Amino acid sequence: MPLTRFAAICAFTALISPVQLLAQQTPAPRILAIGDSLMAWHTMTGQSIADVVGRELGEATVNRSIGGARMIFRIPAMAEMGMRISSQYTEGDWDWVIVNGGGNDLWFGCGCKACEAKLDKLISSKAAGEGAIPETLDEVLESGAKVIYVGYMRSPGFDSVIDECRDEGDELERRIEDYLGEVPDAYFLSLKTLVPMGDKSYHALDRVHPSLKASREIGQRVADLIRLIDPDR
Repeated sequence: MPLTRFAAICAFTALISPVQLLAQQTPAPRILAIGDSLMAWHTMTGQSIADVVGRELGEATVNRSIGGARMIFRIPAMAEMGMRISSQYTEGDWDWVIVNGGGNDLWFGCGCKACEAKLDKLISSKAAGEGAIPETLDEVLESGAKVIYVGYMRSPGFDSVIDECRDEGDELERRIEDYLGEVPDAYFLSLKTLVPMGDKSYHALDRVHPSLKASREIGQRVADLIRLIDPDR
């Protein structure tokens, strides 16, 4: 082999070997986040809830949540692109899947008025384990992953455009919490008391989505719950 060709091969090998070694040594992410804008907010700046969870635990996370996503989405092409939250989930070696959702179904699906039928489609009050939310969680749990379902923030002491959804949101979360209380390896994280009375610093300017402060505190609470259940982390 000509000397120049041998030298080129050696130089190329020297360049790619550290990259290959790094890829071999870096573990694949074992925590997945899916949901709507609560979970997706601040993703572009690396400050989303899932990003905070990863930093707190010292490991990579994958965040597939999308703003505006719903548990029930009737337009097939858009649903498969992630606007239906269940489609954000893909099989993998996940230890934990962080989930939220249902708020957009109430806000856009029934205007937070006369929502009993929509609530039952999300999670039935009559038949335990029926509805879009249990179906989504069952698929995740069947893979062997544990689930944390994150509730929504409230806006105590000040107005928000989603105040009309308060009663329906409370009922949705009550049903989810009751259901998960009977399901192994599934946990509900309520944010009902996260925001102090009159404290607007937990919300973005729209008074709907989480501020950086709120995403950080929610991410820390998720990480704390994971550590509690999974002490090796």
